[in-house]
Amino acid sequence: MNSSTPLADRQLERLARKRAGMRLGWLVHAMAYVAVNLLLVALSVSSGRGWAIYPLLGWGLGLALHGAVVLLASPGAGLYQRLLQQERNRLTLQRDPW
Repeated sequence: MNSSTPLADRQLERLARKRAGMRLGWLVHAMAYVAVNLLLVALSVSSGRGWAIYPLLGWGLGLALHGAVVLLASPGAGLYQRLLQQERNRLTLQRDPW
């Protein structure tokens, strides 16, 4: 075991916390969206008008964009790490003729 392991562990922990925080942030956003829009739809229906569709669609677009950022941010680093590991493996094989 080398001395870089604790640093790598700290980096992994930091990245895991960041990703978990991003996902938790999206879940909180989604729960607020559902709760507020249920109330708005109830108010809209009780008043006999269909105005609740506008905040539903507008906020829904924001929620979808937030979700896309969270989903795209998470696997992006994984792809980079896989490509990096593939290159390390190739370089290791080039040095070792057997």
